[in-house]
Amino acid sequence: MRILVATDAWHPQVNGVVRTLTKLADAAKGLGVEFTFLTPQSFRTFAMPSYRDVRLAMPRPARIARLIEEARPDSIHIATEGPIGLMVRRYCHQRKLPFTTSFHTRFPEYVRARVPVPGSLIWRALRRFHAPSRAVMAATPALARELTERGFDNVVLWPRGVDTGLFHPRAVDLCLPAPVFLSVGRVAVEKNLEAFLDLDLPGTKVVVGDGPARAALEEAYPDAIFLGEKHGEELADIYAAADVFVFPSKTDTFGLVLLEALASGLPVAAFPVKGPRDVIGDAPVGALDHDLRSACFAALGVARQDCVEFAANYTWEASARVFIDSIEAVGAVLSGRNGAESVSFVA
Repeated sequence: MRILVATDAWHPQVNGVVRTLTKLADAAKGLGVEFTFLTPQSFRTFAMPSYRDVRLAMPRPARIARLIEEARPDSIHIATEGPIGLMVRRYCHQRKLPFTTSFHTRFPEYVRARVPVPGSLIWRALRRFHAPSRAVMAATPALARELTERGFDNVVLWPRGVDTGLFHPRAVDLCLPAPVFLSVGRVAVEKNLEAFLDLDLPGTKVVVGDGPARAALEEAYPDAIFLGEKHGEELADIYAAADVFVFPSKTDTFGLVLLEALASGLPVAAFPVKGPRDVIGDAPVGALDHDLRSACFAALGVARQDCVEFAANYTWEASARVFIDSIEAVGAVLSGRNGAESVSFVA
């Protein structure tokens, strides 16, 4: 089986959508499924207003059609609601082809953090975008319920995973005053990092990631340590060396970094909102509190082994299996060809 995924988010972007799709494709290889990706690398791009590190594609319908037809997919999945997603949706609609979609980003909250646009208008546009989808995949039960309540049809659950071969406890010392409170993710206004950086906490605050708000936050919070983007073993070492993972975002649909932290033996402190609440629930692996400072102190008392055992329940193979089964269950398969054994990229 060969699945074409259309996504406006792709390398060199560093975010949960890119990591999810990359890990999904890797895990699917073991299930005999090949993923191809239709990404901004195939088109001219321009910098996204207010977020110049993110480049949006300018796809032409004829080129979209040619790339899809060259890929010869058995199924089409649209991962994002950007220009590429819109063009692939149009392609499928014109040819009466079934497709599936996923809901990764809470655009109403992200847009309102930048410009005064009514959230109701954005939700209406999102409902229209996803309406023809055979299955709208959501990361958590709470998000699936919310989408259904907001008028989305055919919502199905698609859980995420974590690479426990990379993220696991290890003996690492950052040589910083303890305790070390860590936050990892895009340094952007919607991530609410000020809620973390404003806290009166002992030890050291560390921020890993980059984004349009980094320069301003570094200037405003000189006592915090901003390490920029980190990947692979270097990132895993930082997780393992910290004492508490602080997740101040109130807009994330899931938060892969939560699982990465927990797999590293790092307890979580967060607000009791969708995302952290859906991942952690009542498990004794962190603290959720409207008072983020109280959550940070409570998380210091969490057993690190409990975090590791909790994260072990999330695997990318299980995530890939659910994704593939959902496509087949809703009849979003275009042909009966068997997939190849490797992941390829439409470039």
